[in-house]
Formats: sequence, C-alpha cells, structure tokens
Amino acid sequence: MSFNTIAINQRMDQFDGHHRVWLFGYGSLIFKADFPYIERRPATISNWTRRFWQGSHDHRGTETAPGRVATLVAQAGAVTAGMAYLITPEVFTHLDHREKNGYLRLAIDIRFDDGSSELGLVYIATEDNEAFLGEASEFDIALQIARSHGPSGANRDYLIDLAHALRELGMEDAHVFDIERHLIEMSE
Repeated sequence: MSFNTIAINQRMDQFDGHHRVWLFGYGSLIFKADFPYIERRPATISNWTRRFWQGSHDHRGTETAPGRVATLVAQAGAVTAGMAYLITPEVFTHLDHREKNGYLRLAIDIRFDDGSSELGLVYIATEDNEAFLGEASEFDIALQIARSHGPSGANRDYLIDLAHALRELGMEDAHVFDIERHLIEMSE
C-alpha cells in the first residue's frame, strides 16, 4: 500500500448523497480543526484505543526520520475519547489530503455524552500501511518524538498539544500521558 491514501479514500462511497456527516477526531483533529464544521461535540468510540504507532513522514517528521502520531488500534472493550465534528462532504478533499500518509476512512459508530449515537467516519492508519511503525514502549516513543521535526513543526508539540487538549476536555489516556511524562523528564 502506498503512503498516499487520497485515491483510496475518494472511492469510499458510504456517505455519498449525505449532506452532513459526523467525523471523529482522536489526535490532532481534537486541537487543530483547520476545516469548516457545523457543530463540534465531545464523543467516544468503542473497541479502539489510541496509540502513537503511526509514522509521520509528511507533517511531524521526514522520509528519513519519521515522527510518531496517533492512530487507532482495535482493542475489545476499549473506549477512546475524542471530538466529533459535523461536516459537509466538501470537507473530505481537505481531510483526505491532511490524512494522506496512510490513513483510511472507516465508518464507525460515534457516541455522544447525552447517550445518543450516530454513524460517522474516522481516519485510521492500520498496520498494513507503509508508514506504520508499530508498537514500542512509551519511553522509546518519547525518544523518537523528542528528536523528530517536520513541515508542520516539532513532533513534541503534537504530543504536548494532544495531552493538553485531552486534559482540558477531562479525557484520560494513560498512553498519551505516559509519553508526555517521559518527554518532560528528557527535557529536564
């Protein structure tokens, strides 16, 4: 599979004909919504867990020194907190480009704080994409993040911004917070 997933995502037709679609964000989409949206609400998804196992060759790293960014990994019983955005399909062009480094659109059930749910979509970089770096300890992930930098800035900023946004929303994520703790200890 190519790093660039734009063409694959353009073939997803499940939401064709819809005027509005919910998008679930669990990484930078929580703190960097650089696209128009109709509504924004905290939300969760089930049976997926956030992990810094995806390589970033285009935003937070380079081809020769990739950074690490969040993806979702299937895990029965897990609940991942994030932010849902009600968008129009015109936003897909921007999102497909932004998430082109291995991320694919997937239909998913999004649950809101009031107990309601909607079928929406999420971008997930699965283990079969060429940019997938895979599992590593939180310490080793922090080491790689500490030295990675790309066109969108320091990889460290991505992790710190995500941890900060999760705390502001009252959301817990031991994986993210452990990586953040290691990063802070490295800089002391």
